[in-house]
Amino acid sequence: MYKSIVILTGAGISAESGIPVFRSETGLWEQEKVEEVATYEGFMRDKTKVHAFYNKMRTSLKDKKPNPAHLALAKLEKEYPQKFGGSVSLITQNIDNLHEMAGSEAPIHMHGELMSILCEHCGARYSYQEDSSVVSECAMCHHKALRPDIVWFGEMPYHMDEIQDLLVKCDLFMAVGTSGVVYPAAGFCSLARQCGATCVEFNLEKSQVASDFNYGIYGKASVTLVKAVDELLEKGTLSHQA
Repeated sequence: MYKSIVILTGAGISAESGIPVFRSETGLWEQEKVEEVATYEGFMRDKTKVHAFYNKMRTSLKDKKPNPAHLALAKLEKEYPQKFGGSVSLITQNIDNLHEMAGSEAPIHMHGELMSILCEHCGARYSYQEDSSVVSECAMCHHKALRPDIVWFGEMPYHMDEIQDLLVKCDLFMAVGTSGVVYPAAGFCSLARQCGATCVEFNLEKSQVASDFNYGIYGKASVTLVKAVDELLEKGTLSHQA
C-alpha cells in the first residue's frame, strides 16, 4: 500500500479531450506566437491581443469534456484513501478545468487557470468565466488592472513550496501526459525518486526524462491510466516492474 500518491498531469491528458498541446514544433500555440501570448513582455506590448487570446480559449472550454483518464484520477482521489488510507494529491500543468469537471476537488494548478483572473493592482485572484479586456475592473479593488491568471514563460509557477513538500514525502509518483521539457515540472520525478518514491510515467511515448522513472507505461492515457487506477483500487499497489 502507498501512504502518499502524487500525480502530475500535463497537456497529453487533455489532448484526448480536444485541447491543443501547448508546445509545438511550429512555435505556435493556437496559431499565435508563444512569445506574443505567453510572456509578460508580450502582454505589455499588446494587452488587447492577449486578453482576446485567452477569451477565445476560455470560450473553447465550454464544449470540452473530461475523458476517461480525468475520470479515473478523480475516482482514485476519492476511493483510494477510503479503501487503503493515505493520500492522493493531483498536480497539473494544465490551465483547463477538466480535472474539476471530472470530480477532482482540489487539483493544484501550478501554471494558473483559464477560469481565473488576476489583478495586478491588488493581487486578488478569483474565479472568472467572462471575457476580459483592458477596461475590465477588478471585483475587489475596481482598478482596471486585470490579466489572465496564467503563469507565463519567465514567471514562477504557483504552489511550489506545497508541491515540493508533497514530492519529498510521496512513495508513488505518477506523471501523465508530460513532455519532460518544461521545468521545474520536468524535475519532479528526479526529486521524488531521490526521496524513495516509485516513479511511473504514462505517455504516448517516452518523455525527455523517461530515464528518471522506474518504468513507463505507454499508450493512450484513457486506456493505460484507467487500467492502472483499477489495479491500485483493487490491490493498493502497482505490480508492473521496470
